[in-house]
Amino acid sequence: MIIRDENPGDIPAIREVIAAAFEPMPYSRQTEVAIYDALRTAGAMTVALVAEEEGAVVGHIVLSHVTIGGAFGDWLGAGPVAVRPDRQRRGIGRALVEAALERARRLGAPGCVLVGDPAFYGRFGFAARAGLTHEGVPDQFVMGVSLGASVPEGTIRFHPAFGAE
Repeated sequence: MIIRDENPGDIPAIREVIAAAFEPMPYSRQTEVAIYDALRTAGAMTVALVAEEEGAVVGHIVLSHVTIGGAFGDWLGAGPVAVRPDRQRRGIGRALVEAALERARRLGAPGCVLVGDPAFYGRFGFAARAGLTHEGVPDQFVMGVSLGASVPEGTIRFHPAFGAE
């Protein structure tokens, strides 16, 4: 498996991976491909990585800037994160998250936030943090990880692309 920056030729495969990964998820509104497209169109992807096996894209992760408590800073938000269903539970998601966090460190980001499964993301240091919220999401699924700074308090606002339908 190779983790690398996405390139324009990957876009159709990335869209397929995202759609397939989120299709069976009961919590999904099936807007993840639209979010990806909107982030790309807005030029808002700070980090965009693919996992490739035998020349095929099997996973993808995006990090983009967020505001926390109304303040725009260098904190990044992860999502969408997707692995092709037939390749899940084989370490691809782990490799993508680890590579994205390493890239964020190299970029000087003080930390990363996301909305996701605590059982999965807890492995990477993500945890629910007192005072860190996202409107309409139970607090246990709103998580942050510090890459050198204390986790701020406030409501997370992802890029407007996350409102794509």
